[in-house]
Amino acid sequence: MRIFTATKLDFKMTRLSVNINKIATLRNSRGGNNPDLIQVAKDCERFGAQGITVHPRPDERHIRYNDVFELKKIVTTEFNIEGNCQEQKFIDLVLANKPEQVTLVPDVLGQITSNHGWDTIKHADYLKGMIAVFKNAGIRVSIFVDPIPGMVEGAAKTGTDRIELYTEAYASHYSQDREQAIAPYIQAAITANDLGIGINAGHDLDLHNLKFFTENIPGLLEVSIGHALITDALYYGLENTIQMYLRQCK
Repeated sequence: MRIFTATKLDFKMTRLSVNINKIATLRNSRGGNNPDLIQVAKDCERFGAQGITVHPRPDERHIRYNDVFELKKIVTTEFNIEGNCQEQKFIDLVLANKPEQVTLVPDVLGQITSNHGWDTIKHADYLKGMIAVFKNAGIRVSIFVDPIPGMVEGAAKTGTDRIELYTEAYASHYSQDREQAIAPYIQAAITANDLGIGINAGHDLDLHNLKFFTENIPGLLEVSIGHALITDALYYGLENTIQMYLRQCK
């Protein structure tokens, strides 16, 4: 197995996009506007985050659709909207706001959190059509995929700009055998690099497993982190936590 320590393309730092869904969850649990989602997004950027990610769901249990419109007005870094493009409401929301990036995730209605990537072979025609809709609007497209070379190859045929590697399996097995846990992701990344598509990653990445991942995935452009980062901020403070995560991305 090839380990890619210190071989990141052009030695560029992987960008950190902060998912602020959990801030919205906390706000919604009490009503009102505390914590202030918009202020938190501004602060994340001020503290060094290179992007803001939101994942609105149809029931608006965390990010509300109106939040997206308000965030679009103030986000100065990369704005990334994740969601299920099988919902027309989501498609309309993205097209109305034109973020820098849309990440397409194959969620089902009522799903607690994302738990699998697209079958890019089975859904190839559908993805081609949806990706074209967003790209024609000038929006960069990333699609959620499992770390399987065949799925990456299928993704490349859809016309997507990037893939987002679903990292739950890596995070779950990291403490047992990190080399084995990361091996499928390295192979998926090699395939993506060979095919000329960009690589993002996300889900359950944290301060314990992030650095090993960023050091060993060739061409990793961006990680999107929410739950772990917001949890750590309860102990370390938001500014310090973002700086801690940025150090893991170097």
